[in-house]
Amino acid sequence: MAKTIALYSIKGGVGKTATTVNLAHAAAVAGHATLICDLDPQGAASYYFRVRPARKFGRKKLLQGGKEMEKNIKGTDYEFLDILPAAFSYRKLDLSLGDTDSRKALKDIFRRLAGAYDYIFLDCPPNITLVSENIFRAADYVVVPCIPTTLSTLTLTKLLDFFAAEKLDRNKIVPFFSMVEGRKRLHREVMSELAGAPEYRFLQSAIPYLAEIERMGLTRSPVAAGFAGSPAARAYRELWDELARLIAAR
Repeated sequence: MAKTIALYSIKGGVGKTATTVNLAHAAAVAGHATLICDLDPQGAASYYFRVRPARKFGRKKLLQGGKEMEKNIKGTDYEFLDILPAAFSYRKLDLSLGDTDSRKALKDIFRRLAGAYDYIFLDCPPNITLVSENIFRAADYVVVPCIPTTLSTLTLTKLLDFFAAEKLDRNKIVPFFSMVEGRKRLHREVMSELAGAPEYRFLQSAIPYLAEIERMGLTRSPVAAGFAGSPAARAYRELWDELARLIAAR
């Protein structure tokens, strides 16, 4: 059965989509059948892979699941890596989920895909909504990029509190430091304080703030494809290796 990995943050602009794209690519390079589900109506992950949804595909067909959804899955330029592109109508996905009166609608949909893939990555919109509540229940792991600043770590604390209040499995949450600038004293101090804190359980691997990652918008490709030998490609590979080991250990 596929493992479903949601890349999520309450806060936007933390490197969530770049991480989705690069971790999924790393999984595919390792020979795993991998699917990205772009759930963010902005469609940034879809943009990176140069794919668009079918004209008539949107939030209603996503929630129908089955063949209506599966026929909109697209191949990418990379072996073992497919993507279900986002539709702009996903901005109203909360309304459709409200009509279903279910917090497990997405879980049921992705379960039907589990036999075809080893890993399913979900690129999620920010904020806590009905969509994110569905995602928390659908995902086996909720991987949270966290810039080492006070505000970013505060949002992680709020996410942990939400999981506790809703009686969700806190072990699903896997945070890591993102967009790290080692020359900044604040970044160094926050990482030093939180890296070993048992209530957060940060991964040891971190993603630095690098130009190669910013240039993904120009190359429209994972960094390992456009800049194979770069520090950015190595950082994402190390992050994937650590995450894969965590998954295997559980």
